[in-house]
Amino acid sequence: MNSEPIYDKGRHLGPTTPSSWVTRFAPLAPLDGPVLDLACGGGRHGRHFLERGHPVVLLDRDVSDVQDLAGRANVEIIEADLEGGDALPFAGRQFAAIVVTNYLWRPILPRLAGAVAEGGLLIYETFGRGNEQYSRPRNPDHLLRAGELLEAFGKELQVVAYEHGLRRDPKPRVVQRIAAVRGDAPVPIDPVAT
Repeated sequence: MNSEPIYDKGRHLGPTTPSSWVTRFAPLAPLDGPVLDLACGGGRHGRHFLERGHPVVLLDRDVSDVQDLAGRANVEIIEADLEGGDALPFAGRQFAAIVVTNYLWRPILPRLAGAVAEGGLLIYETFGRGNEQYSRPRNPDHLLRAGELLEAFGKELQVVAYEHGLRRDPKPRVVQRIAAVRGDAPVPIDPVAT
């Protein structure tokens, strides 16, 4: 059972340890390349990549829970509301990895694929339809349809792994997740941590 420790910092309530899906595929990110932790919350995934030696960009509409990293070498913090209609603050940039968990704003999905550098990695994990039976979110605007991440990223990126289903640890929830890379070369399905 994978129980994730919970933190309570201000309005954020969530796990402090990185998702097992993220840690499983993190070794596929090109070494030392920049990583975008989108909708970072407390920055658990950005912190994981920072420990792995990557420069990180932490982006959220409220960055108060990552201010302890402000001024640190290899950390860029961007406060932006992606749903507000403003220009994307990462437009024109490419990343060795992009990580998105527990967040869905469909209009940016095509731009995320385009921001993955050659040889780079996309890790996306959020809630899927059916989750409304267990907990929030319940709004279909925030729940992925079956296969939606495959549709969004499978034409432009090479899918390494995809799942959609019911998880029961630490509590029941329906998740959909994908790991995909830009490039045609075969990659390890079970990468070895470096």
